[in-house]
Amino acid sequence: MSFKLAKNALSHTNIQSCFPKQDLKGQTVAIVGLGKSGTAATKLALARGASVLAIDQNENLRPIFKQNVCLDEHNDDLKTVFGNFDNEILKEADIVVVSPGVPLEKYGLFSMLCSGKQVLSELDFAAQVIPSCTKILAVTGTNGKSTVATFAGQMLNCLGFETFVGGNLGVPLSEAVFQCLTWSHQRPLQVAVVEVSSYQLEIPPKYFCPSVAVILNLTPDHLERHQTMRNYAATKCRIFSHMRDQKIGILPVGNQYLDEAIMDHANGVNLAWIGARSGVRVNVEAKIADINLPTIGCVSQLKLGELKAVGKHNYSNAAVAALSVIGLDIEINATALSSTISKLGTLPHRMQVDNDEITWVDDSKATNVEATYSGLLGFEQKSVLLLGGLAKEVKTKASNGFEQLVEPLQHHRAVITFGFSGTMIQKTLCANGLTIPCLNAKTLKNAVSLARSIAQHGDAIVLSPGCASFDEFRNFEHRGRTFQELAISLE
Repeated sequence: MSFKLAKNALSHTNIQSCFPKQDLKGQTVAIVGLGKSGTAATKLALARGASVLAIDQNENLRPIFKQNVCLDEHNDDLKTVFGNFDNEILKEADIVVVSPGVPLEKYGLFSMLCSGKQVLSELDFAAQVIPSCTKILAVTGTNGKSTVATFAGQMLNCLGFETFVGGNLGVPLSEAVFQCLTWSHQRPLQVAVVEVSSYQLEIPPKYFCPSVAVILNLTPDHLERHQTMRNYAATKCRIFSHMRDQKIGILPVGNQYLDEAIMDHANGVNLAWIGARSGVRVNVEAKIADINLPTIGCVSQLKLGELKAVGKHNYSNAAVAALSVIGLDIEINATALSSTISKLGTLPHRMQVDNDEITWVDDSKATNVEATYSGLLGFEQKSVLLLGGLAKEVKTKASNGFEQLVEPLQHHRAVITFGFSGTMIQKTLCANGLTIPCLNAKTLKNAVSLARSIAQHGDAIVLSPGCASFDEFRNFEHRGRTFQELAISLE
C-alpha cells in the first residue's frame, strides 16, 4: 500500500464529510511540534471533528505546515502559533498531542501529564482510531528497526496483504489512519508495520496495542534525553504495556536492562526470544533460521540464502522480520516467507553501487557506534570506512565507544574520520591499537575524495559514520544523499 501525503487542497468541510468518526466534535486538541508527526496529527484531529491549536517555536515552519496540511490556515477550527507562546494556552485544551521531537520537560508537559490531563504521543493519538480489523506489528530497538520494519512490510506486500509501513520511519501513523478512514482508500488496511522510537514511548501509551511487538536490541543511545540505561530500557518496554491474550513480544536474549524492565511492562504477553530456542536462531554459515513460536504452533526453518542485502547482520534482520510476521497469526508460514527473501531490498539510505573497481555502500543510518560495529562484523569485503559527524553523548568519562571498532577494522584498508568529532575518533582509534591507516578530513566531501584515492581495485568505500549528522547535514538521509551524489561524481 502506498501512502502519499495529499497534494490536492482539501477543504476542512470536505475532510470532515468523508471521515466517518467525528469522535472529537466539540473538543480542542493542541498539537505541540509541527514536523511530519505534528502535521499528520493536525490533519487527523481536524478530520475527527476537533478544533485544533497547532504550535511550534520554529517560525520558519509556517509556510511548510500550511502547504502540507492542505487546509485553510484561517479556518475557524484551526489556529496556529509559531514562535514563542504562553504555556497556559495548553491547559485550555482537552487533549495535548506531543510530537516525538519535543521533550516532556518543555512547556510544562510533564506537570500536565502528572496532573491527569490527557497528554498523548502522536502514535497514541493515531492508535485511538486505528481500524479494529488492522493488525499492528511494532518494531523498536537501538539499531536495525528501520530494516526489520521494511523487511516485514515487504514480506507482507509480496504475499498480497494490504500493508502500511511507517511510524518513526517515513510516514507517521496518524497519516496512515487519516487516509484509511477517509475515502482515499477503498480496501481495508490489514497490517500496520510501525517503527517506534523511544521518544514516541516517552509518554506512556494508553491506546497503542500491537499484536506483535519487537525490541531488537538495546545499547547506549539517546542518553542525553533518557539519562540512564535503566530509564532507556523502561521506556522501550512500554511498547508491551497493553498487550494481553495471544499477543507476542519479541526480545533479545541476555540484555540485563531489558530483562529487568520487562518485569514491569509485559504482564500477559507471550514472550519469544532473538537467539533462543523459543523464538528465532540464525545459522549464518548455513543461511538458515530456526523459528519456534509455540503460541501459534509454528516450528519451522526459514531459508535465507537468496537474501541480497549486504552484511551478515541482515540474515538476522530478515529472520526477525519473518518471526514477527508469523506471530501476527494471519496464516503465513515460513515456507511462504522463504519465497519472499530474494525480493527484500534495503532502504534508500542503504545504497550499494558496484562497478568494475569500487563498491560504494551508504550506511548513513548508522548514527551510533553499535550500529557501525554490527555492520562491520557482517562486512567481509576490504573497505575504506568513513567515520564521523557529531558523536552521541556517552555517560562515562572512561570511554567514548569508538575503541570497540578497532578489532573489526584491523583487516580493512583504511579509516577516514570527518566532521565535528573526527579528530576525537581518530585519536581514540589510534590510541587503542589500530594498525591500518587512520586519516582525518574536515568534511564528508573531503573524506570521500580521500577515500577514492586510497581504495584499490575490488575494495568498498563504506559510509557508516557511528555519529549523528547535525554538524554538517539536516539529518542522516541528507548525509546519505550527499554521499551518493559524491560517489556518482567520482565514478
